[in-house]
Amino acid sequence: MDEIAVVEMERQEKTKDLHCKSKGFDIYSNTTIIIFLALSLVTLLILFDFQALHTPISSSSLKSWSFQKWEKLCKTNYDSGNYSSKLNEMTSKLRDSVTFLPLKDWRFKPREGHTWFMSTIEDTIEDDEVEYLYFPSEASKGRILCLSARDRRDGGNNFYGLAWPESLPTNATFMEGLTYVSDTYYDYNNLFHAVTAMLPFVGWYKRKGCEKPSRWVLFHWGELRTGMVTWLQKLMEATYEDDLKLETFETGNGLLCFEKAVVMRHNMGRMGQEKKREAYDLMRCKARAFCNVSQPEKVLNINGKLVPVIRLTLLMRKGPRSFKNESVVIQIFQRECEKVEGCKLTAIHSEDLSFCDQVSLMSSTDIVASPHGAQLTNQVLMDRGSSVMEFFPRGWKELAGVGQFAHHWVASASGMRHEGAWWDQQGDNICPPAESDRCFKYFKGAQVGHNETYFAEWSRRVINQVKTDKLDHVSTESHINSNICSCG
Repeated sequence: MDEIAVVEMERQEKTKDLHCKSKGFDIYSNTTIIIFLALSLVTLLILFDFQALHTPISSSSLKSWSFQKWEKLCKTNYDSGNYSSKLNEMTSKLRDSVTFLPLKDWRFKPREGHTWFMSTIEDTIEDDEVEYLYFPSEASKGRILCLSARDRRDGGNNFYGLAWPESLPTNATFMEGLTYVSDTYYDYNNLFHAVTAMLPFVGWYKRKGCEKPSRWVLFHWGELRTGMVTWLQKLMEATYEDDLKLETFETGNGLLCFEKAVVMRHNMGRMGQEKKREAYDLMRCKARAFCNVSQPEKVLNINGKLVPVIRLTLLMRKGPRSFKNESVVIQIFQRECEKVEGCKLTAIHSEDLSFCDQVSLMSSTDIVASPHGAQLTNQVLMDRGSSVMEFFPRGWKELAGVGQFAHHWVASASGMRHEGAWWDQQGDNICPPAESDRCFKYFKGAQVGHNETYFAEWSRRVINQVKTDKLDHVSTESHINSNICSCG
């Protein structure tokens, strides 16, 4: 009996020992599995993060991991007491895994057909719209854009990277709201080039519901810029009904991560013609509202007959590319204007006008005649279908290249009618082609002469064409749709 009892006790001890070992193994296994899964996840996220900056991102890419979901998973399956430390460890690894690359990729040259600004990321392309990047998005796997970009001389010394909002790089400052990021091959002080860089943002703003940017970041070849030409800054402030805030990267240590960011790096790029005109319509409408400009009188009642008002503006310049003899030019246009009932001439220097003065003047202008120059960008403030006459100094036709057609392009994009140009042919012979670069520097800022016969015939033709068009649409209503200030 004692022997049987001893055997039974030994059997129970073995069973108890086996049960304890099994229980201990279960606890150990659960802990090991949780840690293994956590480390595996971190490794995968690091690999995804690195890969995304070097390869195109497809629409089927995995969405970013939700830290809230991971936290819930850990709490449910792992309550051993060091959950917080493990989560902090993973977050730290993700934070340190952000890869920063130069904004300007020196491997590529501009116009090579390859993007050299943020070169590892592909654009979002929509039909008839400008190419753009948006963060966070499915393409970025939910990550946001981070920039360290104080350098104003070398875009290769400015950097970008993508990070999850929950694991920003060490010492980064989180910037709330929407940020506009622009890179242009040209600059923001030449009015024509600056307008073409800003237009895509206005178009994006209009079709995305008019969400205002909290700040702008401007780059030229990846180099930071902290200003733009005053006229355009005023136009942007009018369009967005807010002050223009340009980022200087003086916050914190200069490493900024943006809650939301849209990046434009191709100027107008693939933007369709009608989309460009809609964006110009919005800017025109907003500028008139900002400057409290009322609609001008469009018809006159002369002896019981409705006569359309034709407003002709000679927009003069001082200094380079000004008319050699302004008074004669004014007389020629005045004479032709007086021959047409309802025609009114204004001759004025753009330098003497404030931004709102220019908006008011151009809002009531049907024909603008002006030498080639920045002041001619004012044409975008006229009603669609208005006319533009342009004048060039000696040497431009032969030496200036395609740049002389800049305001022709602006007219087309904004819905104006470019009535052609006149190139001064008086003066010394043009120098040989081999010296064209040196010669153009001489001719670039030269004054513009005149040809009385040509100017008279040209102005007469344009004035009469505008009169004919207006007779077909005699109305007190605006030429443009009344809802152009709306979004969507």
